[in-house]
Amino acid sequence: MAASASTYYGTGRRKTSVARVWLRPGSGAIRVNQRPFEDYFPRETLRMIICQPLQLTNTLGQFDANINVGGGGPTGQAGAVRHGIARALLEFDLELRQALKRAGLLTRDPRMKERKKYGQPGARSKFQYSKR
Repeated sequence: MAASASTYYGTGRRKTSVARVWLRPGSGAIRVNQRPFEDYFPRETLRMIICQPLQLTNTLGQFDANINVGGGGPTGQAGAVRHGIARALLEFDLELRQALKRAGLLTRDPRMKERKKYGQPGARSKFQYSKR
């Protein structure tokens, strides 16, 4: 997709998900992986997470969003999309930085799944000890 002067881009990440977000002035249509956003994220809580940066900055019906997202599960993808939208809004207007920063929408959530260790069934749990 060619970037023009009125297209704003942001990359969002959360867990193992990566979202590429393009915002352009429009009627408020959001498409995720060439599908309507309501179809891609059927859960209302995920849709609320994604709309947070737009509601916070009072730009909910002003932009059409074209989003490519991959990796991880639905919650991680929703978090990545939210991060990407917040970064794209910054590109649109730097004045929004303070509000987005205060709400914690610009910070990349560093929490990742802890790796499984050898000699154990999981990350922290140990195999059951048998005395006899």
